Amino acid sequence: MKKLKNEELNRLSVDEFRRAEKIPLVLILDDIRSLNNVGSAFRTADAFLLEKIFLCGITGQPPHREINKTALGATESVSWEYHENAMPLVKNLKENGYWIVTVEQVEQGTPLQKFLPGHLKLALIFGNEINGVKEELIRLSDTIIEIPQFGTKHSLNISVSIGIVIWDLICKLKLVKG
Repeated sequence: MKKLKNEELNRLSVDEFRRAEKIPLVLILDDIRSLNNVGSAFRTADAFLLEKIFLCGITGQPPHREINKTALGATESVSWEYHENAMPLVKNLKENGYWIVTVEQVEQGTPLQKFLPGHLKLALIFGNEINGVKEELIRLSDTIIEIPQFGTKHSLNISVSIGIVIWDLICKLKLVKG
C-alpha cells in the first residue's frame, strides 16, 4: 500500500466539474458567521459533486480570503447564489420539487440514522452557529433531522455537520461506488 500522489487521484478539472452531472442536492447556508465554515461547505460540496450552494443573510460570499483559505479553489467549481432572505428561496425550491430538510435540534426531530431520503431533489438548511435555523424556516421544512450526540456539548461545528449529513445521504442514496 502506498499513498497516492495528487496526479493519481483522477480529479476533475474545474471545467469537467462544471459539465459533470451533479447530485441533486443543494445547501442553504443561512446567517453563517464564520467564513471558514463557508469555505469548508464549498470544499465539501465540491468533494461530493453537489448541485449548488445558496448563501443567505449575513453569510459571507466569495471572493474572500478567509473563505478561500478553507475552500481551496472550490468557489471556482461549485455553483452558488446569494439571497438576502432565505424564505423566498426556500418557497421557490419547494415549488420546484425540492424536499426541504433542515438540520436542527427540535422536538420530535428525526435522528439522521432513521432519515430515509425518498426524494431525488434535496435542499439542506444549515443555520447560524449560535442561534441555529430560524423558526420560520423550520416551519417551511418538510422534515427536520438531527445528528445524535452523546457528550456534554450537543453541538457540532457547522462544517462538521455538513460533512456528516452529506456523507450519510450519499450513502443512503447509494451513490457510493464500491
